[in-house]
Amino acid sequence: MATQYQNLSGYDPDLMPEAEVLEQQSYAIAVADWNPEVTHALLQGAIDTLVKHGVVRSNIKIVHVPGTFELTFAARQLISDSLNPSLPSNYNAVIVLGCVVQGDTPHFTYVCEGVTYGIAHLNTMAGTPPVVFGVLTTATMQQATDRAGGIHGNKGVEAAITAVKMANIIW
Repeated sequence: MATQYQNLSGYDPDLMPEAEVLEQQSYAIAVADWNPEVTHALLQGAIDTLVKHGVVRSNIKIVHVPGTFELTFAARQLISDSLNPSLPSNYNAVIVLGCVVQGDTPHFTYVCEGVTYGIAHLNTMAGTPPVVFGVLTTATMQQATDRAGGIHGNKGVEAAITAVKMANIIW
């Protein structure tokens, strides 16, 4: 059986920010409800990882959207919330989680390209928190489940670790 941290590039839990820092931070997660057996496993992995490293559970906002394509809109709204001084939310990072499995039509390509471009664009906007891409784009459902707690680990865990690292980049 694969370890929980399989495929993490250079992940060393001792190099993560101190729990005292993370308990003061807030994170948002937008998760697609299409392919929920995969996406909800990614979500649980992300939540568990954030909490494990010190983020207070009440400082994690979860937003459900119908499908992966809608993740860009949700992330944009969460960023807008984060930039509005009259709102209590101020997210250090936003994570998007989804799963697109290739079928017989070009729909797969359109959805994957759209969400990839959308999230990349959000990350180029000055003054916004990082948006972490936790979307599985696989050829089969088996490949997706293998990456949502299966033999290839849980990419939700990786997305959470990436979010913490990006939120705590020190210049």
